[in-house]
Amino acid sequence: MSGLRQSASSSASEDDQRYAGMDEKKRKRMISNRESARRSRMKKQKLLQDLTGEVSRLQGANKNIVAKIEETTERYAICATQNNVLRAQAMELTDRLRYLNDVINSTGLAVDVAADPLLKPLQTPCSMQPIASSGLFKF
Repeated sequence: MSGLRQSASSSASEDDQRYAGMDEKKRKRMISNRESARRSRMKKQKLLQDLTGEVSRLQGANKNIVAKIEETTERYAICATQNNVLRAQAMELTDRLRYLNDVINSTGLAVDVAADPLLKPLQTPCSMQPIASSGLFKF
C-alpha cells in the first residue's frame, strides 16, 4: 500500500513538474483525467477477472449437467431395453395361453377349472400391472 502511495505521490510530483508552466485549471483537469483513466482501467481489470471467474464456474456447472444428461440417457436406454424384453415375454406368454386354450377347446374335453388349481390362472384375465424385475432374465 505504501508503494502505491509512493508511486502515486512521485507521479503526482512528476505531473506537477510537467505541467508547471500550464494554466492551473488545465493542469488540475489533466491530472484529474489521468486519475480517472487509472481508476477506469482498474475497474475494467476487476470486471474482467470477475467475468473470467464466472466463465470458469459456468463451464464447471455445464460439465456437471452434461454428465447428468449422459447418465440419464444411459438409464433410459437400459429401461427401454428391459421394457422391450418384458413386452416380448408378455406377447409370447399371451400366444402360449391362446394356443393352450385352443388345444383345450379343440379337444372337446370338459375341464373343471375349479378342480385344478394349476389351470385356474389360465382362466383369469391378465392385468397390465408393472412387474418388478431384478434386471436379470433367464430363459
